[in-house]
Amino acid sequence: MALIDDLKWRYATKKMNGQMVPQEKLDYILEAARFAPSSSGLQPYKIFVISNKKMLQQIRSFSFDQSQITDCSHLVVWAAWDGYSLDKISNVLTKTSTERGLPENTTEDYQKMLWSMYEPLGKDWHHSHAAKQAYISFGLAIAAAAEQKVDATPMEGFDKIKLDELLGLNEQGLKSVVILPLGYRADEGDWLVNLKKVRTAKEGFITAIA
Repeated sequence: MALIDDLKWRYATKKMNGQMVPQEKLDYILEAARFAPSSSGLQPYKIFVISNKKMLQQIRSFSFDQSQITDCSHLVVWAAWDGYSLDKISNVLTKTSTERGLPENTTEDYQKMLWSMYEPLGKDWHHSHAAKQAYISFGLAIAAAAEQKVDATPMEGFDKIKLDELLGLNEQGLKSVVILPLGYRADEGDWLVNLKKVRTAKEGFITAIA
């Protein structure tokens, strides 16, 4: 039940106090994100961890002036591939085979099959699919933060085009998806901190089909 208790403790923190998250806690959260499952094990995204105050101020300026961005310890950014390609798929799966001690061509047929499915779906679908994989990692990072009693605020409210430009993501074949300030709740000024956590009741949320 520990995870459930941690999830009940967490909330989308509206005001942070600027306190730094210890490195070992940050590393733990990022490892949870790194070990997240993804479709075919491709991990079609990268994570950027920003603590540079000048850059955080820039990001806040195109993120609806949300103070958590500058008052957090670290801002974590998930950026997904802008598209799939046979080369990208092959690079990941061939490396996986090598690290498992298998012949490099072990997954060659699977790589070609996967690309034959993905290619005709177009780059918009590619990025959407990659972004969904990033969100799995994002969710596990939130849970890990709660376990470490580190506050986190999931955010989609930012100008993705400006963030992509600031981080040079286009040149890396990436597009920003979602961001997560990590830090600690302020003692005062957070309107949400003492409000009851409300979720859909199990009866209306879960349908059991036997």
